[in-house]
Amino acid sequence: MTEKTATEKTVTEKVALTPKTHTAPPAKFSHGVRKGNILQVAGQVGFLPAEEGKPPTPAGPTLREQTLQTLANVKAILEEGGASWEDVLMIRVYLTDTGHFAEFNELYNQYFEHLAEVPAARTTVYVGLPAGLLVEIDALAVLG
Repeated sequence: MTEKTATEKTVTEKVALTPKTHTAPPAKFSHGVRKGNILQVAGQVGFLPAEEGKPPTPAGPTLREQTLQTLANVKAILEEGGASWEDVLMIRVYLTDTGHFAEFNELYNQYFEHLAEVPAARTTVYVGLPAGLLVEIDALAVLG
C-alpha cells in the first residue's frame, strides 16, 4: 500500500505535515496539520532548511534574513498540504522587538504584493522565542 499525500486523504482524516526542508519538531507537535479543507501552519521561525546531523540554524542575524526564511518555511508547509498563499485567511506574526514593526511591514508588503486578496493579519510582540530569533509566523488556510 502506498502512502497517501495530504490532498489524497479523506476529508475526516487529520494529517500531520513536515516538509523535507524541516527538522522534526522539538516537542510533540506538528509543523502543520490538515483536516479536510482546513490547514493550520504552526509557528515557524527563520531556520534554514534542515541538514542531517546539524542543529537548526537561523538564516542570519537580521530581521530581513529571518523574515524571508520564515515565510519560505510557512510556504513549504502550505505546499506540503496542497495549499498556497492564496488559500491563507489569517497570518499571525510575533516579533521580539517593537522597533521591528516598520521594517517587518515593508518586507511583508513586498513579499505579498503579488496577491490579489491579502489575508487578515495580526502582529504582536512576543519575548518567548529562543535567543537570536526575531520573528515567528503562523498561518491558517482554507482550501477550495
